[in-house]
Amino acid sequence: MRSLLAVLVVVPSVALAQLPDPAKATVTSAPVAGNVHMLTGAGGNIGVSVGPDGLLIVDDQFEVLAPKINKALDKLSKAKIAYVLNTHYHFDHTGGNAVFGREGRIIAQREVRTRLIAGVDMGAMGKIPPAKKEALPVITYDTGMSLYFNGEEIRLTHLPAGHTDGDTLVHFTGSNVLHMGDHFMVDGFPFIDLHGGGSVEGYLRNVEKVLQTLPQGAKIIPGHGPLSGREELERFVAAIRESVALVRTKREAGKTLAQVKAEGLPEKFKPWGAGYIKQDMWLETVFTSLEQGAKTATPGTP
Repeated sequence: MRSLLAVLVVVPSVALAQLPDPAKATVTSAPVAGNVHMLTGAGGNIGVSVGPDGLLIVDDQFEVLAPKINKALDKLSKAKIAYVLNTHYHFDHTGGNAVFGREGRIIAQREVRTRLIAGVDMGAMGKIPPAKKEALPVITYDTGMSLYFNGEEIRLTHLPAGHTDGDTLVHFTGSNVLHMGDHFMVDGFPFIDLHGGGSVEGYLRNVEKVLQTLPQGAKIIPGHGPLSGREELERFVAAIRESVALVRTKREAGKTLAQVKAEGLPEKFKPWGAGYIKQDMWLETVFTSLEQGAKTATPGTP
């Protein structure tokens, strides 16, 4: 059995105050399709490939949960972890890197390593300190790469300037499973990290493209929420598209952020703001991102 070393998690105090205590979470697993299983606990959902080549995991939640994650993995296979894939750099998806990176090779898009080395100021969400050496990706890519593992191609695709600037879509091609990281939150507004290279318009382009190219019958592991498929992703993309369009129209009509917040979104969007990202925060993110995009598009804007 893998080491059950108990370790403390270091996360931004502001963000941690808004999350349940990860140490109290229960880690459970469920089969998805083919070789792939999904672990849930606290933080981002973990994808797991189980087979003759060993184990491959996608994201690893919080360091303090490593013993529970190891127990859940042991129930699937006693094999070693060969690879750890990071969908992006956020602490609730890479927090276990320092533990699991001692066993498997960490793979991520190049910007994930850059941001983990430097640490990141996420504004109101808090600060992420520089990562330990053993928590850093040792294999990086720019636009895409493939692994051939447990009898199938596992295709990694960079989704640029979306949730962050280093997001990866993981496609288990034989099992017909996609892990979307935080480019998909089931029935809730997403967090878009404008301090980490994210963009609302880029995010929308990315999820629209994923939906357009989604293989028939594919299962989707979201960053947060239950196992999903095309129906849930269609609903998510429609909500993001419509809410962004509404804010854009109001901003272009000269309304301020305060006015946009005061008017809010139509009643049907109320349940979407019941999760981690409340409606006001989503409206502010969209408004701010659109302003940033407008400045970038206008030469000479200070």
